[in-house]
Amino acid sequence: MSNFFLESTHDSSDEIVRVSAVISASPQDIFALLADPAQHSTIDGSGSVKSSREEHPTRLELGAKFGMVMKMGIPYRITNEVVEFIEGERIAWRHIGGHIWRYILVPDGANTCVTEEFDYARAKSPFALKLSGRPDKNRKSMEKTLERMQKYFTTLR
Repeated sequence: MSNFFLESTHDSSDEIVRVSAVISASPQDIFALLADPAQHSTIDGSGSVKSSREEHPTRLELGAKFGMVMKMGIPYRITNEVVEFIEGERIAWRHIGGHIWRYILVPDGANTCVTEEFDYARAKSPFALKLSGRPDKNRKSMEKTLERMQKYFTTLR
C-alpha cells in the first residue's frame, strides 16, 4: 500500500491534521458507513472507539447526537454532535472538547478520495492537545482508519 495515501499532513498554523486516501467504494457507500455510528468501531484506527451506545440514532443527520463507548487507558463515554452534513459529500462531529472529526468525500472514477480531518482550531484546550502529541498521534490513527476503511470495502466484494 505504498501509494495508498495521497496526503498525510499536519498544518499547525491552521490546527488541522489531514489524511487522504483513495478508497475502492462509492461516496454513497462510504457515507452510509460513516453515518452509522454502530460501524465506527469497525474502521477506527486508534483502537479507542469500542462501540456505539445503545441510545445512538441508526443514521446520523445534522444536529444528531450520538454516544460512543471509548477507551484510552481507562474506559469512558463520550457524546458527539453532528455539526456538518452534506449527504454523500461531508460529515463531521464534535464533542465536549470542541475539536471536530471531519470526513470529506470526492468521487474519483469508480473510487472515492476520502479526506479525514482532525480540526482542533476551536478546541477548548489546543495547547493541551499539542502538548500531549495528539495531532501526530491522531494523524497515525487516521492513516490506520483509512486503511481499515479500504479493507472493509475490499472484504465486501
